[in-house]
Amino acid sequence: MKLMRVGPLGQEKPAILDKDGKVRDLSGHVADIGGAAISPEGLAKIAAIDPASLPEIAVDRIGACVAGTGKFICIGLNYSDHAAETGATVPPEPVIFMKATSAICGPNDDVLIPRGSEKTDWEVELGVVIGKTAKYVSEADAMDYVAGYCVSHDVSERAFQTERAGQWTKGKSCDTFGPIGPWLVTKDEIANPHDLKMWLSVNGKMMQDGSSKTMVYGVAHVVSYLSQFMSLHPGDVISTGTPPGVGLGMKPPQFLKAGDVVELGIEGLGTQKQTFKADA
Repeated sequence: MKLMRVGPLGQEKPAILDKDGKVRDLSGHVADIGGAAISPEGLAKIAAIDPASLPEIAVDRIGACVAGTGKFICIGLNYSDHAAETGATVPPEPVIFMKATSAICGPNDDVLIPRGSEKTDWEVELGVVIGKTAKYVSEADAMDYVAGYCVSHDVSERAFQTERAGQWTKGKSCDTFGPIGPWLVTKDEIANPHDLKMWLSVNGKMMQDGSSKTMVYGVAHVVSYLSQFMSLHPGDVISTGTPPGVGLGMKPPQFLKAGDVVELGIEGLGTQKQTFKADA
């Protein structure tokens, strides 16, 4: 299934994309796409509904594909070819950092370049959405806790991230730096999350043209690993790293400016398109 949330910011309705590409209203059956609705039992309930029986929705805006996200966790340097382009070595364990949930926005919403930014960068990433509480889970059982996948754009301000004292989080958490969606694609639709084409363009020029094949620590490993340190809850999102082609890795480096248009997508998970604007 391809689940989504549509409508004005803060007033999104839960919806499902049918086989003909029509958006159907799920609000008569679930309160939102999150919490119990994305548990195994909740997804089974939605799967039993005939989408053709649901009202069609005219879509003006697509919201973030999951509601009630308590944690937005990112994995750094998790693609071997991306690590190489930045001059870093692949870490012996997954690098974990947090992205503020206030960064979350819709897949096609404008992205705001923060005050003082000189090095705002792009990163297409595979997002993993947790469907039930995971704590101390084994790698063998980890996929039982995954509801599905989404496109995640891990927008980054590199000067904030690496040139100022402290941790990476402040370079990752600016408002609108976390577009997710357009859909939460349930895991049954994705045969192998480690063999998906991933791409990103800036103003029509291809910058990232990679594959999740070069992911170092796979989805099951990451979910299990994180669950040893913190409970994962329904609606939590894990952004699993990016393939090469980020602005920081170019010679010379290239960064985003107001007016730039970024488009990105992952095979089977849909596409995003954002216009970058200066924050007031």
